[in-house]
Amino acid sequence: MEKDLKVGIVGFGLRSGLWRHAHKPGQGSEVTIVCDVSERGRADAAASIPSARITDDLEELLASGLDAVLVLTPDNQHAAVAVRTLKAGFATFCEKPLDITVEAADLILKTAYETGTRLYVGHNMRHMPVVVQMRQIIQEGRIGEVKAIWCRHFVGDGGDYYFKDWHAQRANVTSLLLQKGAHDIDVIHWLAGAYTKRVAAVGDLAVYGNVTNRGNNAGKRMGEWFSVDNWPPTEQKDLAEVIDVEDISMMNMVLDNGVLASYQQCHFTPDYWRNYTIIGTKGRIENFGDGPGNTINVWTSRTSGYAAPDEVHTIQAGDGGHGGADPRLIEEFLRFAAQGGPTQTSPVAARQAVVAGILAAESLRGDGCAREVPALPAGLVAYFDAGQPALIRD
Repeated sequence: MEKDLKVGIVGFGLRSGLWRHAHKPGQGSEVTIVCDVSERGRADAAASIPSARITDDLEELLASGLDAVLVLTPDNQHAAVAVRTLKAGFATFCEKPLDITVEAADLILKTAYETGTRLYVGHNMRHMPVVVQMRQIIQEGRIGEVKAIWCRHFVGDGGDYYFKDWHAQRANVTSLLLQKGAHDIDVIHWLAGAYTKRVAAVGDLAVYGNVTNRGNNAGKRMGEWFSVDNWPPTEQKDLAEVIDVEDISMMNMVLDNGVLASYQQCHFTPDYWRNYTIIGTKGRIENFGDGPGNTINVWTSRTSGYAAPDEVHTIQAGDGGHGGADPRLIEEFLRFAAQGGPTQTSPVAARQAVVAGILAAESLRGDGCAREVPALPAGLVAYFDAGQPALIRD
């Protein structure tokens, strides 16, 4: 790049650490303005990026002549901000999930389509080594044609991460099956090469709803209350005053290519990791651990009873958050903002993950019956598949 991209940030909270990968003056990009409605967020931004202008007024940011913007607000504010940044012509990075309602998610995509402004959604797990390596094994044909995917998500830090702040309320996230699960639903779709067409689920607020030790954590950051000593879950401290999301959920999916998938999420396990099992017509894959140095095991020979895997792949390391995924995510977004071209993430896929999570929450809070995923307009899908804004309109 001949000159640095001018980058803005809206929301300097839980995901604000992404600024480090976007603020590289003289190397292609510089964060020039940060907007946050909270005094704490503005103070943190000023301390982190002294050269940036700090404001609580979104209009000031929209008038600042940016090239790109990171929308890092709470989930239920994504569309409210992203629609305006897209209309302002700023290449927009929207943190996952896209939003918390079908209508809001679809509005973001429709706005990007109508304005021709580049949209990128922060599904960083598409850059995580464990996922990238499993997908490569599948694409190489080692286990044949994928027929089933199971994901168990042991959210061992769930009590501290999601039940002490805004995440604990449906009004802010719809459900944790959506908020947290959007990552894994998207990964399931990516590994299977298809999207969910039908979903059913069960779930419950099984543990944290009965914990009476509640507190007001407004103005605090997670690092100020997180501790592995908060154990067992029934003895958690200072949970949010209002909790109406589930702490255990299970969803079953039928994908549009016939693959069957399931996702289980529990927020009161002692350990914290994801376990994927992918079963194909010639074998199966299963990861043991999801971080650097853990393994991806592949079975391709028939045996009687348990047997050692035929292949063992060590999960690669990377610098930066989420196994090196975060810097790769922002690097790809900034390249896309400046030059366009294909990306590993997909706005359509982000929408499909959100809708599957929303409908799963409806199912588990109802009678558990299946819900059908509404389709996007074919022209809109074609636009994003073409690499946006590659579509030529009349």
